[in-house]
Amino acid sequence: MDAEALKLLGKYLGAGLTTAGMAGAAIGIGLIFAAALHGIARNPAQEGKIKAFAFMGMALAEFMGLLSFVVTILILYVVK
Repeated sequence: MDAEALKLLGKYLGAGLTTAGMAGAAIGIGLIFAAALHGIARNPAQEGKIKAFAFMGMALAEFMGLLSFVVTILILYVVK
């Protein structure tokens, strides 16, 4: 293997590994809403408060997934 092929291999391997962040965000969002539904079922009076925290946690987890996507795109199209 020449140096150019190794560089291309590293680039695609790195981009593939950064997509694991998107999978982690999806799992995190699922866990957040599962816990929120469980909490609402146990204490329906606190539904508004639980929903607010669940949506805030979802937004932060989704941001991490989007950040992972941006890093993947940067690796693929900016790194030479």
